[in-house]
Amino acid sequence: MTEPHGTLLLHADDNVAILTDPVAAGSRPLGFGEPLKTPVARGHKIARVAIPEGQHIYKFGQIIGFASQPIAAGEHVHTHNCAFGEHDRDYRIGADLEKAKAAIPAIEPAHFMGYRRANGQAGTRNFIAICATVNCSATVIRRAADEVNRSGILDRYPNVDGVAAFAHGTGCAISVTGPGFDNLQRVLWGYATHPNVAAAVFVGLGCETMQIARMRALYGDHDDSRFFSLTIQETGGTTQTVRRIVDHIHEILPIINEAKREPIPASELKLALQCGGSDGFSGITANPALGVASDLLVGLGGTVVLSETPEIYGAEQLLLRRAASKEVADKLIERITWWENYCRINDGSMDNNPSPGNKLGGLTTILEKSLGAAAKAGSTPMTDVLLYGEKITGPGFVFMDTPGYDPVSATGQIAGGAQLVCFTTGRGSAFGSKPAPTIKLSTSSRLYNEMRDDMDINCGDIITERVSLEAKGREILDHVLATASGRKTKSEELGLGDNEFVPWQIGAIM
Repeated sequence: MTEPHGTLLLHADDNVAILTDPVAAGSRPLGFGEPLKTPVARGHKIARVAIPEGQHIYKFGQIIGFASQPIAAGEHVHTHNCAFGEHDRDYRIGADLEKAKAAIPAIEPAHFMGYRRANGQAGTRNFIAICATVNCSATVIRRAADEVNRSGILDRYPNVDGVAAFAHGTGCAISVTGPGFDNLQRVLWGYATHPNVAAAVFVGLGCETMQIARMRALYGDHDDSRFFSLTIQETGGTTQTVRRIVDHIHEILPIINEAKREPIPASELKLALQCGGSDGFSGITANPALGVASDLLVGLGGTVVLSETPEIYGAEQLLLRRAASKEVADKLIERITWWENYCRINDGSMDNNPSPGNKLGGLTTILEKSLGAAAKAGSTPMTDVLLYGEKITGPGFVFMDTPGYDPVSATGQIAGGAQLVCFTTGRGSAFGSKPAPTIKLSTSSRLYNEMRDDMDINCGDIITERVSLEAKGREILDHVLATASGRKTKSEELGLGDNEFVPWQIGAIM
């Protein structure tokens, strides 16, 4: 609903409206009330009515904070007068489940052109992965990958997307029974066995905590045609190890290049949902439009993966209302409780997020940010809650427990098997990922025009051109299918994605 003078009302119960254009000091955006004392940027909130001190502030029909002082009608509502506090804990598990089931659209089957792996997996890219088990082998794998990628040899193998080096900052001096070790182990194995990876090379130092043999024994996969492993200590040092990796890749390139794209049902797609650099338009344009695309993919039998537990905090009650079972709901509640304690013991707060950039873009509290972030998952039932990097089995809408930090979060989703990432941004995140490519969606036309080299889809026309969420969601799904079939994303064209592999580190480094 549009109010006077370029303001947007999102819900009839809201006591704030959103500015669709910047407003000068001294103006009255609502046509009444106190004149603004200072300029207010687009995407920020103004009070539609007087809000007494201590009263809830509502956006999207939900609590986003409390008035920390009396707020006059027409006044700017932001961090100076809107405070974080307790949110709705009325966890009515499954209350909207039937409605969520009805939200699954019945649509004609669709396909993408992908790579069918020998184990039945479906890939959207055809990479060779080099995985470091420990930071001690990080430089070696980067040098080996760089040598192959820069040599020009890949020009002879057009069906190979490249050699990706997955280096990280841990792998040793950690407890083998802690969550940090479990996270890293799931991530390394998840990347090595990812459907977008045709072959993987594991490289260790040799004496580290994260042992290759232990991983292979745990996961029970001994396909030597797909995996190759070595250690620097046993190979004779860094120079010999780089040479051995490069020689091995040269040997397998003709085999990897034999892969050909073929029609694969869209039901086999697993799409990771991400947002970063969010602003006041994120929950109005790009996120709900991605939510429509998510519902369409679920309707096709596919899987969408929401994550970033700290960024659904304050909106978890909405997800719990469409949980497929009490068991699924209990897993999400347990993760929320874990995060509250995790912040407490580390002297943090769940409201440490939003970031300074989020606030400049109009977001005020984590409760507000979470309502927009959760919109990416659409309206269908929440069918499962996964641990970080856990294998995604699907189908439907699933949630994965991850931090809100985008590279860490996306790393977990990709490790779980997501073949593509959709990333919404309002401030302008320059993000790419391998082996799963990232499609970036801008929340405003201004951002899209300013960062055309980085943005794949403009969702700002939902406001500027009155494009419907349904039409934009269909556009996003079509783009997803085209990308799955080989269309390069902006981040791929720029060569991004080599440094966004960031496994979640938890626990003591000893």
